[in-house]
Amino acid sequence: MEEKISSEKNAEDPPDSNLFSKGKISFSLKESPKSSGPFFIVEIVSDIERCKTLWQEFSPQKNLFDTWEFRYAFYKGYEFKPYFLLLKNENENLSLLPLWFDKDEKKYVWFGSPWQEEVRFFSKEPKYIPLVLSLAPSPLLLNAISQESVNSVKDQVKFELDESKYILNLENITNHEDYLVTIKKNTRHNLRKDFRRIERQNPKIIIDRFSDLDNLIELGKKRFRGKGEEADWEDPRRIETFRQVLKLAGKSYQVRMMTVKIGEKIAGVDLICLLNNTYFTVKCGYNVAEFSGIGNFINLLEIDDAISLGMKKIDFLQNNYKWKSRLFEAIPLFQFQKKLCYGN
Repeated sequence: MEEKISSEKNAEDPPDSNLFSKGKISFSLKESPKSSGPFFIVEIVSDIERCKTLWQEFSPQKNLFDTWEFRYAFYKGYEFKPYFLLLKNENENLSLLPLWFDKDEKKYVWFGSPWQEEVRFFSKEPKYIPLVLSLAPSPLLLNAISQESVNSVKDQVKFELDESKYILNLENITNHEDYLVTIKKNTRHNLRKDFRRIERQNPKIIIDRFSDLDNLIELGKKRFRGKGEEADWEDPRRIETFRQVLKLAGKSYQVRMMTVKIGEKIAGVDLICLLNNTYFTVKCGYNVAEFSGIGNFINLLEIDDAISLGMKKIDFLQNNYKWKSRLFEAIPLFQFQKKLCYGN
């Protein structure tokens, strides 16, 4: 493999163990010095406007996490430097690996943080993906990779299972009662019990009062503190990120907020994103201490809401949290890692 250095590494860039650590930021390669085969150029792109242009060129825009605006919201919140690894030839761009260096975790992750889900590799053809991964910096964690992307290169790249995500297909459901008859009897009984308990308290349902993001945040903080844990909302960067999620809505995804008020108290708030007939339950905050069953009540409420909006699927996102697997269909996700190696 022939290499040609074209620029130097900035001394302030994070360490990695790929060939960029030897002072290369972009280079070209071919199979051998005498080869007349493919001639590639690899470039690291950090300018945010060019990153956006490349993203729009490659992204399939299938789900919320494929959209530039949702990822850019995290960039606005955390301001970690982009590290977009671009593979191209003299005529066109071929593959893109959009990363940033997470200064908290001390590793390279997806652009927009590991919070992203069902991530797809950006490549004009699957054959370029193994090459791009081999050139990626380390330490590296690419989490929540879609089954579709894994299938395209599973014979050439080693992946590990990640936490599943959970969905509910709505195409044969007309209301939440249709859904309830599909689950186990005891679980169905408990969900109905919670729903009726909240109903008896005459809840007021408020749609799209986006100022309730503040209530969502405070409810989340309070609940986690009650369990002796720390909510991600304790980090002001996370708060700014989701303010940006609201601000950037409309160009690709839509946002929706559902607030349940009982008496003079906020019992729960959910932030939802809508894209391609999918209802993404993005963030929630519940006053479980005073309103037992509020989470189950809102889940059933959202099934009806999603159906009324013509959605085909609800995406309840990744991680089981000890309850999703009892209620919804699990969709496997995968991860790819590279550890930091020395002596290269």
